[in-house]
Parts: sequence; structure tokens; C-alpha cells
Amino acid sequence: MISVDEAVTRIMSAFTTLEPELIDVRAAAGRVLAADVLARLDQPPLPVSSMDGYAVRAVDAAQIGAALRIIGSAPAGHPFAGRLEAGQAVRIFTGGVVPEGADAIVIQEDATADDNRVAFNVVAQKGRHIRVAGLDFKSGERIGATGHRLTARDLSLIAAGDVSVVSVRRRPKVALAATGDELSLPGTPRKPGGIVASSGYALSSLISAWGGEPIDLGILPDTSEAVASIAEKSKGADLIVTLGGASVGDHDLILKALGPKGFALDFWKIAMRPGKPLIFGRLGRTPLLGLPGNPVSTLVCALLFLKPAIAAMLGLAKPTTTIAAKLMTDLKENDGRQDYVRATLDIVNGERCVTPFPVQDSSMLSIFARADALIVRPAHTPHVAAGESVPILLLE
Repeated sequence: MISVDEAVTRIMSAFTTLEPELIDVRAAAGRVLAADVLARLDQPPLPVSSMDGYAVRAVDAAQIGAALRIIGSAPAGHPFAGRLEAGQAVRIFTGGVVPEGADAIVIQEDATADDNRVAFNVVAQKGRHIRVAGLDFKSGERIGATGHRLTARDLSLIAAGDVSVVSVRRRPKVALAATGDELSLPGTPRKPGGIVASSGYALSSLISAWGGEPIDLGILPDTSEAVASIAEKSKGADLIVTLGGASVGDHDLILKALGPKGFALDFWKIAMRPGKPLIFGRLGRTPLLGLPGNPVSTLVCALLFLKPAIAAMLGLAKPTTTIAAKLMTDLKENDGRQDYVRATLDIVNGERCVTPFPVQDSSMLSIFARADALIVRPAHTPHVAAGESVPILLLE
């Protein structure tokens, strides 16, 4: 058996960053930039007013009670066509372009207008309520960095920079194949002694959330012919993920059935709980990750190994990092496998506090669904008392 850290390193090193593609910025949420995004204009492109009021020359309203002649207006999108001269003012609205010659805005609450004249009960301040050109960003400035996963806020910024198309990493195509005679889909008749296949639903969702494109190959029976068909069905995938068939047994056919199809094993079995029987290798040129069949083992291994694999293809750093939390109940000493203990997380007086579930069976999805975090316990960790700090992985 190898350690979790060694397994992650070997898995991530097996992938190269995928090629870029150009897409409309409207469809770029969650995608990873393959090139910097540079603004194509200053923002704002011209000086604009930040308030409704009057554009003036500060020197003309240097005293309370100063009265000026209104010569026009400047709503947003309709600049005043002319230059402001001595003794003049222009009615202006938020977002309106500041007229040439004006250097201050007096807000409407501090002004009294009568026909074509306006008087002010404050002294105008040069630059007041004016957003200068390029205040937010300037043309040529980087507004999106290579390797950044785009958020909704990023899309707004990029669009404001007059950029409509961005270069992003192609989504990794991840083929999913569940194996097992005992499996059936939800809502369909169950076989005698059978169970409902559930892990694939979570995996498809996680793959999409992590930036990949899931390809469901369905449920395959426990025959060499069916498992061998993965080689043909997964053509075009960047990664193959199998569910089940990784343990020792007469019906665990991944190694036996795919060997003649060009499968080369890198490693099998990891010193961890849950999730010991994990396979990693290549089916021809395509990496293959064989996840254990127990639902919780499947999903813990997905978090630890599938997520980093997708990150490597997107050019991202290792995503699974721990944070500290206070343990609320004792934990006994650990054996020779790294343990991932399902726990709830609460914030008490501003401090993260974790409480492990008393039962940690790898088949119990209900506990995993209620968990907020995994307490990470390295091999041979001694007894930990309540109140001590432990490393955790957040599940969301």
C-alpha cells in the first residue's frame, strides 16, 4: 500500500494541462482561464458624474449663494455637446459625461433651480463627485489572470472591459462506468439481493462542479466482456473512472478484463480508510481511476484523487488542503491507515468545532450526507482529547 500523499502526487503527475478553447464570456462561469484577459478600454472611458446635480467650474461656485446660468443637460448616454464657460452650469445625472470645462459637481440637494438659473448653498470643490477616466481600470490592464476559475463577478468585470470572448481550458471529459451484477437504477426493479446504484449521481455532479464533463457509460454486469467494453465506450475521454471492481474477488474484473485491452497498472491499494482498494493506471493512453464500490469510499476517494486529477488537467494547483478545527469529543488512537472521519462542523464563539459521528461505516450514505467535514487522522496518530486541534477537509 502507498500513502495518500504519494497517490495524489502520482495521479496529478500523470496528466498534462488540456488545450485552450475560445468561448463567449456569457458561458464562461466556472471555467479556468488559459490566457490573461486585458481590458480593451478605460473604465470609465470618460470622466462621469457619480451623482445627480450640476456640472460647474469650481471657481464659479467658490462662494455660498453663487448663481449660474443653466445652458443644457447631460443625462447618461447623452453627453452635452459643447464647452462650459464662465458663469455657466450643466444639469447632469449619474453616469453622465462631465462636460468639457467643468471640474466639479454640485449635487441637486445643495442647489435651487429657477428656470434657466441655479444657485448653490455650498461651495463647489474641484473634482468632487467626478469619476475620472480609468478610475476602475485602464485599457491594457489585466482583468483576468491565467489559471483563475471565473466567477459571476469576473464575467461582469471582463464584459465591462469590452471583452466578449475568452480563452479557457477545455473541460476534461470523464467517462464513468459502474460495475456490478447487484446494481440497479433508482426507480427500476431491484434484482434479488441487489442494491440501488447511487454513487454515479454524486460523481457526475462533482465532476461538473470541479470543471469536468461527465460521460455516463451506464451499469456494466460482472462479465469480462462487459468490463472490457469500457475500452471502446470510453474513446475520446480524458479520464476513465470505474466504480467498484477494485477489491480482491472472483467478480472484481477491472484488472483481468482490461489487461488485454492495454491496461497498465500504476498502483493499487492506498493506506487509508475509507477507500483502501483504489486502482490507478492507464488504459492505452487514457488514465484510469478505479474507485471502490462502497458509496462513502467512492466519494471520499473522489474528493482526494478525482478532484486533483481534474485540477491537473485544468492547470490548477492541488485543491485539497486542510484547515484546523477544535475537536469536541475524544478520538482513539489510529492504526496504520490514514483515516477520514466524518464529522459535523459548528462555529462556537468564532471558532470552528468538529464533532465526529459515532459510527463511521463506509456504506452509510446518510451520515456522509449530514457531514460537513472530514477529520484527517494520519497513520498511527495517538489518542486525541476533546479540545485539541485537528486538521479537517471541508466537504462543501
